[in-house]
Amino acid sequence: MAILNSIRKRGIFLIIIIALALFAFIVSDSLTKGGGGQKIEDTVASINGTELSRVDFMSKVENYQRQIGPSSNTAQAMNVVWERELRNTLLQQQVDALGITISEDQLKETLSQVLGNDPAFQDENGFYSEAKLIEYERSLEANTPQARSAKQQWLEYIQSTRRSILQNNYMTMVRGGLAATLAEGEQQYHFENDKINIDYVLIPYTKIADEDVVVTEAEIEKYIRDNPDNFEVEPSVDIQYVSYLEEPSPADIDNQRENMKSLLEEFKTVEDYEFFVNGESDNNFVDRWFFKGELPESVRDTLINLNAGDVFGPYKVDNTYNISRIVGVRQLPDSVKARHILIPIGYNRTDSITRTKEQAKITADSILVVVKKDRSKFADLVSKFSSDSGSIQNGGRYDWYPYGQMVEEFRDFTFEQKTGSLGVVESQFGYHVIEVEGQKDPKKAIKVATITKEIEPSEETLSEVFSRAAKFEEAARSGDFNTVAEENGLSPKPVNKIGKLDATIPGIGQDRSIVNWAFEEGSKVGDVKRFNINESYVIAQLTRKNDKKGLMSIAEASGVVTPILRNKKKAEQIRAGIAGGTLQEVAAAQNETVKTASALTRANPTIVEGGTEPEVVGAAFGKKVGEITKPIDGQNGVYMVQVLQINKAPKLDNYAAYIGQLSSGAAGAINNSVYQALKKAADIEDNRAAFY
Repeated sequence: MAILNSIRKRGIFLIIIIALALFAFIVSDSLTKGGGGQKIEDTVASINGTELSRVDFMSKVENYQRQIGPSSNTAQAMNVVWERELRNTLLQQQVDALGITISEDQLKETLSQVLGNDPAFQDENGFYSEAKLIEYERSLEANTPQARSAKQQWLEYIQSTRRSILQNNYMTMVRGGLAATLAEGEQQYHFENDKINIDYVLIPYTKIADEDVVVTEAEIEKYIRDNPDNFEVEPSVDIQYVSYLEEPSPADIDNQRENMKSLLEEFKTVEDYEFFVNGESDNNFVDRWFFKGELPESVRDTLINLNAGDVFGPYKVDNTYNISRIVGVRQLPDSVKARHILIPIGYNRTDSITRTKEQAKITADSILVVVKKDRSKFADLVSKFSSDSGSIQNGGRYDWYPYGQMVEEFRDFTFEQKTGSLGVVESQFGYHVIEVEGQKDPKKAIKVATITKEIEPSEETLSEVFSRAAKFEEAARSGDFNTVAEENGLSPKPVNKIGKLDATIPGIGQDRSIVNWAFEEGSKVGDVKRFNINESYVIAQLTRKNDKKGLMSIAEASGVVTPILRNKKKAEQIRAGIAGGTLQEVAAAQNETVKTASALTRANPTIVEGGTEPEVVGAAFGKKVGEITKPIDGQNGVYMVQVLQINKAPKLDNYAAYIGQLSSGAAGAINNSVYQALKKAADIEDNRAAFY
């Protein structure tokens, strides 16, 4: 009551504070969204001025994740949706700029092709029916939540189909402008069929030792600037980190073992072992048989040789302690051959009948009566009634499947009944009429009731881990990270080239918190921060930061550029040392030999013992028989070539085959090539990292 009276006395004061707080929130929100012209909170990206809504984008990411299922993660889904939205936006901008449209007839034609195999849009003869389409669209006008949801999905589908048609029309127009000419077809014919024989001398770059050729950082830097397209890099950061795991101490492990021992006696004698396991264990009782190979490797030899009623443990598996009681021992086949007829609850595509649970059971029992009298009718009944598309073509049969492959009820019947048994079982899919056709390789199997308890760190251990991590962070902030790590017996782990949208850090796993921190505007090289990730404390230091798109550093590009520049310098030295007017004189002076290459073409410029050398072969084709080229810088060394013979292919009356070859080659990659070109030329402001 005293607190309530105090609040009443200060009511006006509290109202003023709350009002000011609300005002500050509104002003802050307004400034964030519009004051500076930035719309990062509302806009995931701007593509040539077209904005992608954050809400709409994230909705599509969530929908994609639902389609993929539990195996997907947000980072993967976001990248897939981003590429799809970016492509659609860029192509739609081109479609709009060119004024490309589609007619209703073109839409109808496309729908007839896409929906033609769907029974919902077919007439009684199995052909696509536009009347069925109209009937379906009318059914969506019903004022029910289901109809409204279905209508929205249908409208989105039609919109997607229209967009696809427009984009295909655009690509068709681009493709139409890529037809090869007669001259190009004739040129390609000669590239493939004109042949040349040569003598050549190759002075390899390896003749000069790498250490004798110096490539400076200034030269590497100049090469990078002169060839920027080859060395563009996205924003990235480097970090190094140490981690403290929240793992059990030796004392925690011993305590858990003693706790498990206290359950032994009661577990040996308890009658309802399933209830006991479900009450005491971290994992529920599993009612199934286990073969030796399915048991934990460290104890499988022991468990498989126990008798019913025996109890074993506590024993350690990974990070758990376990006690197992053998509740059954028997011989089971390791594989079974069986056939079945599946009668689902609900709609059955095979016989086009919708059944309730009771009706499905009656149908299955009736089929069982028939096949018990005459098993030869089984295959015919499969084709008439079974809804299991995976086995219909095989007469309902599954050949020699292992114990764990089928659903529990199907598995138990086919493995535990005898060969020749017939029966009806219910599973999540409906009712199965089953015949066991064969069983082989019987082996000992056991049914085990196991109490499993995770070995967890105590509160004392968790406090100790937190304290050590916090002390490391404090020391690393004021001292040298590597020195502090060494003093604590730790080795920092470096991670380089982390991208702005990366979601997984090697050694740490999937986590965005470190990436977001590293790219924050206020973060700078040398900063240290502690993170609580995956039951561990990670202390990270930012060691390099390049938060803007640019060119590779000299160190990053050195591995690629140094060999290029080194070979260029070697080529200059080799050319300067070449003396002689004939190949034989040059070869003798360089301690090399004259070699011969025959039937070279410009389409396949590969010289035996020399490798692929397009510039060398191209230069040879520019000479007459008997002429010698100047020294040519090749991929593997400096060449001098003398033309021995040129065999030009005869002229053709028609070069259509080569024109078609060139046209189809260009058209085959057109979709991706156009997209990449539009993407490169686009003005893209990507804000995904701001909210992801």
